[in-house]
Amino acid sequence: MAIEHKKSSGLGEWLEEVAFKAGLAEHSFVSGTTVIKPYGFQLWENIKGLLDIRFKDRGVQNASFPLFIPEKLLKKESSHVEGFAPEVAWVTQGGNSKLDERLAVRPTSETIMYAHYSNWIRSWRDLPLKINQWCNVVRWEFKHPKLFLRGREFLWQEGHPVFAFQKEAEADVMAALEDYRHTYEEHLAIPVTLGKKSESEKFAGAVYTTTAEIMMPDGKMIQGCTSHYLGQNFSKPFNIQFLDKDKKKKFAHQNSWGFSTRSVGILAAMHGDDKGLVLPPRVAPIQAVIIPIYDDSTKSKVLKAASKLRGDLRGLIVSIDDRDGYTPGWKFNEWEIKGVPIRIEIGPKDIEKNQVILVRRDTGEKKAVKSSAINTEIRKLLNSVQEDLLAKAKKFLDSHTKTAKNLAELKKNVEGNRVRIMWCGSDKCEAKLWDFGAKISCIPFDSKPSGKCAICGKNASKYQVYAAKSY
Repeated sequence: MAIEHKKSSGLGEWLEEVAFKAGLAEHSFVSGTTVIKPYGFQLWENIKGLLDIRFKDRGVQNASFPLFIPEKLLKKESSHVEGFAPEVAWVTQGGNSKLDERLAVRPTSETIMYAHYSNWIRSWRDLPLKINQWCNVVRWEFKHPKLFLRGREFLWQEGHPVFAFQKEAEADVMAALEDYRHTYEEHLAIPVTLGKKSESEKFAGAVYTTTAEIMMPDGKMIQGCTSHYLGQNFSKPFNIQFLDKDKKKKFAHQNSWGFSTRSVGILAAMHGDDKGLVLPPRVAPIQAVIIPIYDDSTKSKVLKAASKLRGDLRGLIVSIDDRDGYTPGWKFNEWEIKGVPIRIEIGPKDIEKNQVILVRRDTGEKKAVKSSAINTEIRKLLNSVQEDLLAKAKKFLDSHTKTAKNLAELKKNVEGNRVRIMWCGSDKCEAKLWDFGAKISCIPFDSKPSGKCAICGKNASKYQVYAAKSY
């Protein structure tokens, strides 16, 4: 059961092994497809539940739309179909009959949803319309499958609200992004950088794309989620119009925003170590596991104490590993791989001393705690684990953020870091980053542009960006 790959030697290989041995997921028979196992799915459900509450607090309703999209719908918005064409899987035959029209297997749902929206929206009274769906999507083009991080099929949510005015829509873009930031930082203990994507990196069909960018442990950046302002780019081809209060017909303003199971892979990679997963308590499927230590003569007594202990911890997610045939050491190892935040050891000597032993998964620190104080102490410890994981991740991000004034400094620092540079905004300069495997991660909202472009040396008073290698 031990993890053979070292995290520092290759994040991809380490993540594949940990995800499999921890019971998160495994590859299926079609390349790029994944089986998410119960432990991994519970982790996703916990994350999903936190987001769903926030969405509903903003008046968003869940719905479900078809998996199959007629080709004519996908082609209605030209830049959208151009951007997604290489990734679309097509159904051309049903049973023994060839279809009259190809059907796209949902790569994203703008087109199918908006075709229905055009029938639903007639008046300003119908707005805003705030709909989200939790579903799977299929995107066929990619190079190397990686569990959770890159695959042909994955789970996500996609929000597709409609508004009468641009101001409302843009406020919603930021509200969704804040939902994502809060989930990553407050629950997954992962720091994010909020900003806009460059024109070349924005969503196909969007006016602009906002993003939450995350640094992985190998120094590469990954897109944690996105929130797009679509303007009227879809309402016009799909004829989503409403009669306003002034009795004039107007095209609606739209957004889309999404968050996927990629977050599970990011979470595993961010906090895990050479022993396996390290899960933040606020999303962990099991927050504490009780390991009873006994022999035949003490089994009944210890198991009774373990059961009482779990009852005392009501309100927390606690499991007892009372399986026979496995040594305590074997169990310790298995639950370390699974990343359970706290291990609770209890044996005959502990019962005599009226205590238990608490072991933190993130640091390995052991602590003897009186049974009467267990409820208070374990909650303190869980809060400490949560806060320390975020602090550690923030420290890593800060220490791997560099600044470069020219191309030479950028090339020197980009391996294993993100590099803050000035950028003139030209496509030509951006393309030069691609020559050495980097790109613009985002244009951060808190940027303070001044000076000269690090790539061409021209005035760059408009953009300060992060350049990095990425997933």
